[in-house]
Amino acid sequence: MNLVDSATRPEASTTAELHVGVNFTARPFDRASASASLALLLRHVAASGYRFTTTTPLSRQRILGYRSHLTGTTLRDIFGWNLLFEASAVEPELLAMMGRAGVLLPCGSLLCSAVCIATIDNDFFLHSSHQATEPSAVFFGPDTYHFVRFMQRALQAIGAREGSSAHAQGGTALRILDVGCGSGAAGIVALALCFCAINAEIAGIPIIVASGDALAAVDGEFDLIIVNPAYLDDRSDCACDYSGSGIGSMRNMGIATEALARLAPGGHLLLYGSVAIIDGKDPFRAELLPRLAAARCDWSYAEIEPDVFGEDIDNPAQARNDRIAVIGVIAQRGQASAR
Repeated sequence: MNLVDSATRPEASTTAELHVGVNFTARPFDRASASASLALLLRHVAASGYRFTTTTPLSRQRILGYRSHLTGTTLRDIFGWNLLFEASAVEPELLAMMGRAGVLLPCGSLLCSAVCIATIDNDFFLHSSHQATEPSAVFFGPDTYHFVRFMQRALQAIGAREGSSAHAQGGTALRILDVGCGSGAAGIVALALCFCAINAEIAGIPIIVASGDALAAVDGEFDLIIVNPAYLDDRSDCACDYSGSGIGSMRNMGIATEALARLAPGGHLLLYGSVAIIDGKDPFRAELLPRLAAARCDWSYAEIEPDVFGEDIDNPAQARNDRIAVIGVIAQRGQASAR
């Protein structure tokens, strides 16, 4: 990192102060023409040995508060911490790739990347700049790591219990659906689908990207359905999507119900999300269990994290909530049994 002269740093607006004094607006780019260039950019960064674990926004704000007088000099600075940087800090080839991809943005006399790159194990994920404020922004955070670990453990348990799939033995490919793909670690947002397609390409995973309203975008039954529903209602005037009475929760319950109906015989549903605990009770669990029984599913329902997003309890609309928990559901189409 290099020191940045305060005279060269753009004047901060009230909103920008949340981003350590950077006055920055992420401008939309042509996703169709930029996809190939973004894929090349991600491959280039991946080949450099780059690794970055994304922190919570509060941790990032605290850490960058200590570094607000610095400019980026490494790929971690530029694509991880999303610091401003001088053109001379980046090799010309990489700078040209960023320009062709439309993610090289001016910020006063400095530059900033309109995308960030996170890593999980040996996989790489493009996501929106930490400075982005537009509704279509796709972020990657610590909860994504929890989500991935939940899926890994669940799939390992399923594999250990069932061994080789009858579908695989018969030479038939499994049909897998990821609902609410986000950056692809798991939508209807075009930017999320763009990032998902690129991230999957770099990981060597062939996928078909479908844009639409949840499962309405696809036909048929699936052997595995992964659901990571939105944590927040997409209406700015709505409370967080945690309680059983909120419109967002109703939508998420609808997605879960439709997913159960679209499971092939013996198929599995993996659902990961947040719920409000109200007066010591989990209303989402209470509503979901009868639907699991009606779908004749074997199931498990576990509270993975007991208390997350505590700052959202400050929202007056969340006054009834004791806490916000993260839950994981594993269901298999078949005879229902409670655990």
